[in-house]
Amino acid sequence: MVLFGGFFLLLAIRVPVAFALGLASLPVLLLEPRLSPMVLFNETFKTYNSFILLAVPFFLLTANLMNGGGITVRMMRLSRALVGHFPGGLAQINVLLSVFFAGISGSASADAAGQGKLFIEAQVKEGYDLSFSIAVTAVSSVLAVIIPPSILMVVWGGVISTSIGAMYLAGIVPGVLLCLAQMATVHAYSVKRNYPVYPRANFAEIVKSTLVAIPALLTPVIIVGGILMGWFTATESAAAAVLYAAVLSLLFYREMGFKQFMAAVLDTGKLSAVALFCVGTASVFGWLLAYYQIPKALLTNVQAWGMDVIGVGIFIAVAFLIVGCFLDAIPAIIIVGTTLQPLAQSVDMHPVHFAIIGILSLAFGLVTPPYGMCLMICCAVAKVPLRYALKDTMIMVVPMLVVLFAVIVFPEIALFLPRIFSPEMIN
Repeated sequence: MVLFGGFFLLLAIRVPVAFALGLASLPVLLLEPRLSPMVLFNETFKTYNSFILLAVPFFLLTANLMNGGGITVRMMRLSRALVGHFPGGLAQINVLLSVFFAGISGSASADAAGQGKLFIEAQVKEGYDLSFSIAVTAVSSVLAVIIPPSILMVVWGGVISTSIGAMYLAGIVPGVLLCLAQMATVHAYSVKRNYPVYPRANFAEIVKSTLVAIPALLTPVIIVGGILMGWFTATESAAAAVLYAAVLSLLFYREMGFKQFMAAVLDTGKLSAVALFCVGTASVFGWLLAYYQIPKALLTNVQAWGMDVIGVGIFIAVAFLIVGCFLDAIPAIIIVGTTLQPLAQSVDMHPVHFAIIGILSLAFGLVTPPYGMCLMICCAVAKVPLRYALKDTMIMVVPMLVVLFAVIVFPEIALFLPRIFSPEMIN
């Protein structure tokens, strides 16, 4: 009562989640005679003292270097050549560009901020509704946490001891399916509302724009391929991506100077501090849950329901969908992911399948109120309240829920690529 009551009270008075998790844990540590407030510091430090979590600032720095180094323009040119002639050309480009940047940044909020500044105003000028422009930008940005490399997969691998390389491979097909679902929704909107279309690019333009974008497109290949080939770990791959992005931006494209480079480093420090502070306080909260065996008590009743793998998968998805509305994805993984892990194990659900269901479900929380970080960012860029774009956002979420349900029912959607390319990671 003290732990959860304190946490929800702090959320109600609008204390940031990261602080609320730590402050809610403190009274319990003071009241429990066998514990001490030093647990707060010890557990937080133990969480930060993690080689895997070093990947988080490295991936954020890679994204910032790519954004400031002229990569966006080249990626956008390629996207326009490939899908600009589809109904709702600029909105289709918006979705495809999110796929390309998902393979670089791993951060949905960074994608939402960058794409929001780039696309929302541009789409409105071309005749798109503002609410639709916000919705498609926010919803497409969540692909960054599903298509590798993903910061959430790094955190999940560090907390729940699941192969990050296997999760990277497992996220590719669900991510592509989500992209197709979003593009189909944009197509339906565009046909109904008669949104503009760009002329079809000729073959020469497609080849030229592809050649220009290839150096940037190699980033996810280096990250995922390096892990699969055994050249480096997930953290080392993130460091390699930073070096590669720096060489591209500073020496190859030469569109970033020292001043812009230092600004990217500073911005990365700020974003990393926010994300990792949340990881630390959430780990203390999760430790207290484990100490009082709250997960065990909760799951005893659930396991009595006698659900099969599909039933458990749906239960896990619903739990993450609800929690994602109120909590950031990182503390949700640490608290809810570790709580539900024994339930997944009890029905022999594959750990990678469990991870993909959890991460897919948490991705929805980035665009659903009251938390909805990506939707909040896009609404802030457009200078409108959150409710303004809610209807169009929820419409775009429906086909994505179908993809989530398909992944639950058919585990091989997520697992067949890891089984082909890296069976040793999932056996």
